[in-house]
Amino acid sequence: MSFAIVTIQPAADLSTVKAWPFEEARKVAARVAKSGKDTALFETGYGPSGLPHIGTFGEVARTSWVRRAFELMTGLRSRLIAFSDDMDGLRKVPDNVPNKEMLAQHLGRSVTAIPDPFGTHESFGHHNNARLRAFLDAFGFDYEFASSSDYYRSGRFDEALIRMAEKHEEVRSVILPTLGPDRRATYSPFLPIHPKTGVVMQVPMDEVRPSEDLLIWRDPENGERHATRITGGHCKAQWKADWALRWYALGVDYEMSGKDLIDSVRLSSAICRVMGAEAPEAFTYEHFLDEQGQKISKSKGNGLTIDEWLRYAPAESLSQYMYNQPQRAKRLFFDQIPRAVDEYLQHRVRLRAAPDPTNPAWHIHGGSVPNDPEPPVPFAMLLNLASVVNADDPEILWGFLARYAPGATPATQPMLAKLVEHAVHYYRDFVAPTKRYRLPSDAEREALTALMAMLRDRVADLEAMPPEDRAKAIQDLVYDAGRREPFLQANKDGSMGVSRAWFNALYQVLLGQEEGPRFGGFVALYGIAGTIGLIETALARQESPAA
Repeated sequence: MSFAIVTIQPAADLSTVKAWPFEEARKVAARVAKSGKDTALFETGYGPSGLPHIGTFGEVARTSWVRRAFELMTGLRSRLIAFSDDMDGLRKVPDNVPNKEMLAQHLGRSVTAIPDPFGTHESFGHHNNARLRAFLDAFGFDYEFASSSDYYRSGRFDEALIRMAEKHEEVRSVILPTLGPDRRATYSPFLPIHPKTGVVMQVPMDEVRPSEDLLIWRDPENGERHATRITGGHCKAQWKADWALRWYALGVDYEMSGKDLIDSVRLSSAICRVMGAEAPEAFTYEHFLDEQGQKISKSKGNGLTIDEWLRYAPAESLSQYMYNQPQRAKRLFFDQIPRAVDEYLQHRVRLRAAPDPTNPAWHIHGGSVPNDPEPPVPFAMLLNLASVVNADDPEILWGFLARYAPGATPATQPMLAKLVEHAVHYYRDFVAPTKRYRLPSDAEREALTALMAMLRDRVADLEAMPPEDRAKAIQDLVYDAGRREPFLQANKDGSMGVSRAWFNALYQVLLGQEEGPRFGGFVALYGIAGTIGLIETALARQESPAA
């Protein structure tokens, strides 16, 4: 897949599209029109003391969708900067690195001034920056990498730093009300780099002399007085001031951030205005939640990693998950993957029929249509097939698929080939350990016997039908078998339908799981004879063993 921004002249008016990337793009367009600029600058941030994660993917993907919408809607150019805060001091030694003892000796120093514990790059910061770039490149994102250390040391921030020094007390007045009494007495937006130890110092300023390009401060360890240049990478700004400094210096037009940074956005915006510039348009996305509904934390390790997602599903499904309702908290757990895959596949089909910019697949694929064929079955169906046949090898699934969709091979169906591999992985890791069959009740036994008889009576003409017609006809038989007590349920129009309890029985008794796909489609894929065998086995089962 690719998120590369392509220059496309809009074929129709996109200014009223009701999709959140376009709604955000309209805000950027209004800002750019007011400023008179001909290019919009989008930014995403990254803390290089750790490795890229699934939230990094989400932020860059979402920003890229807004960026593309802006370009298509306005015809103007844009840039995306992936900014690494690699001049920050290392606060603690990460758990997932080698040579921890060595790193512990460099606490407080900028991560780009610390040796690489992996021994592959000139510093720890450079190592993690390389991981970030490789991560973003793997997904085809179009971006410009920016290093905080490089920007400070090269002078890119010099003018903004002097401006912040000139507004030192006004900047302090923005932050001080948010601090406790002790911290309030010592706070300065500037963090000088210790000339001897290289530690990023958090100390009060005795004097700030913008006209002389100097910060005057004392070492709390020995009281030694230092005069540090404001410019040239000899100091950096504290977190909220640093964000504002970056916006001011670079002219950032748009940046999104998580709900936990709402106050930081507010304060950084206020500092940016103090310095004489408008803060960028902001977008707040909600947190991801774990299986228990708790906020995902990298340090707790209670979430789903991007590598784990990509083991069980294609990358486009992760994009689908990220696209949906970004301002609503969502569970990020393994059970969300099948739904995201099939939702993406459904949107893909609709995109082929109409290039609708309200379709998530339109954004995922940059307004173009994928050129590979659509899989003949949904992912949920593959998972259920894998479950029934205990598939620990993709070839097992291909045997059924070749009969259901003649001509389907890994070569002719590349997306299906991916889904088959993912389905086997998902079955091994999640379905197989949890399969539990239960015995049918007397009413369920009666309905299952009826279904088996109907399938036997119709096997010849059903097998002669095209797959889609066969699946529909079998689904009708499934309903007919369930039209009996206790499964009858009144529909809104007064007619009698079939309750969910009947389908729960099919999944739990025949498949050993709590839910599944449309059963008619599953039978068409698995085969009528095989399904009759499943029913016979279930009716003969004397107890409910583990799979």
